Amino acid sequence: MNKPLIYSKVPEITIFFWVIKVLCTTVGETAADFLNANLGLGLTGTTLVLGVLLVIALFFQFRSKQYTPLIYWLVVVLLSVFGTLITDNLVDEMGVSLVTTTIAFSIALAATFIGWYLSEKTLDIHSIYTPRREAFYWLAIFFTFAFGTAAGDLVAERFELGYLVSALLFGGLIAADAIANRAFKLNPVLTFWIAYILTRPLGASLGDWFSQLPEDGGLGLGTVGTSALFLIAIAITVIYLAVTKKDAIAIEVPEPALAAKI
Repeated sequence: MNKPLIYSKVPEITIFFWVIKVLCTTVGETAADFLNANLGLGLTGTTLVLGVLLVIALFFQFRSKQYTPLIYWLVVVLLSVFGTLITDNLVDEMGVSLVTTTIAFSIALAATFIGWYLSEKTLDIHSIYTPRREAFYWLAIFFTFAFGTAAGDLVAERFELGYLVSALLFGGLIAADAIANRAFKLNPVLTFWIAYILTRPLGASLGDWFSQLPEDGGLGLGTVGTSALFLIAIAITVIYLAVTKKDAIAIEVPEPALAAKI
């Protein structure tokens, strides 16, 4: 007897996935700066507004029966902005050092992965078809954004490497991770999460490079121009995926797992 088919709540890992992920992380950096400077609510007020929008988006994501590109990537964008704002609050408003926030978020991320694995016996995102696994997934995504923001700022500013050099550094680490996966057959789940974590500081560095003034080491597009450019690119790619369904995953699951989901 064939096992029942259900659809994963997350997309297949294709080139589109990584392109949108980097675009989202770049928007997370620039949009957070734009909203903080222009909403007039202050850093904490802006964070609360984005937090409410994130909760609403997550509500619809958890209600969805399968991966829906528009909802899924909206959550990723909001998480990217929210994670950046959380880190900025800790550093700018509370005076917590970048070293401390980087270490704290790395510990929180590790604890999430440990709890996820102990509960579900896997960290494979192709197995996201129950609410509990999805909750672990989104919690891990949040901490990758918060950690990546702190780590990216730490490397670019504290170590004074500059935005472009920082982007090249993190891009090189991602390339090395990909080579380790393909050439040396390193565990695909491990290499996926390493790449996912590294795309956040890569995106943050790219966002700062595009938006900051030339005298500060950037291209001078500003937060508005950079955010608009990357949001348009995200929208075009997501609409394409929504129409073609190129990254939807159907999963065969045993009856007990399907029953638990329902």
